[in-house]
Amino acid sequence: MDNQTMRHRLIPCLLFALAAHASVAAEAPPDPLGSVQWARYYDAYFSDGPVTFDPRVRVFAPERAEDSMQVPVTVDARELGDVREMVVLADYNPIPLVLRFKPQRAQPFISFRIKLQQTSPIRVAARTAGGTWHVGGMWVDAAGGGCTLPSEASSKPDWTARLGEIYGRLWPDDGNRQPLRVRMMHPMDTGLADQIPRFHIEDLVLRDADGSELWSMQVYEPVSENPVFGFDLHGADLTAGPLELNGRDNNANRFLARFAP
Repeated sequence: MDNQTMRHRLIPCLLFALAAHASVAAEAPPDPLGSVQWARYYDAYFSDGPVTFDPRVRVFAPERAEDSMQVPVTVDARELGDVREMVVLADYNPIPLVLRFKPQRAQPFISFRIKLQQTSPIRVAARTAGGTWHVGGMWVDAAGGGCTLPSEASSKPDWTARLGEIYGRLWPDDGNRQPLRVRMMHPMDTGLADQIPRFHIEDLVLRDADGSELWSMQVYEPVSENPVFGFDLHGADLTAGPLELNGRDNNANRFLARFAP
């Protein structure tokens, strides 16, 4: 095949690829939160499937944060049904990605606390079995500085003595919910404070006594120091024995805890 023939075949392919990319970008729906970052995040995280803004993805947080280092957030997508993955973003944080949660045999419900650098939308996208991203969110007014301030642990010489301690409680199923609450001792440093390196939990997995995963989660720097997570295990069979939580941070420290059902 000569060079001219090759060029003739490549040019239509390139034009088709560019047109396809432009078509995908043009399909991003208008953002009801009015964030200038929405198109960027659509391309980065959600362009692999249809996206719809859905009131069934409910985000609960204070309209005005009292403490930018510890902003409580609860996400509830249980009305959607078969949720495969949930992605949490803080649009105007220097590190926007907060966590990725795969409910598996748990309910698509999670509570946590985050650091907010400035007033920002907190956005949650829940991907259902058909591949559609259902998006919800709200604005939170914050004074700022949450991501660039040092953790409290970084100023204490003995903080390593409690690193990785885990406290948890599993409540009985009341027919509607079965809450699990977990607290982990970790500084969750973003790496944005002067001379304090990035140091945060990266992965958490909860398994039943048979070793089957109930949920898994990727955790990122904006999650608050000494994170507290809340889950709903309603509907999961927990009769085989204790649950096991395994974790790992970006310094290869590993964590383990067991909770009795």
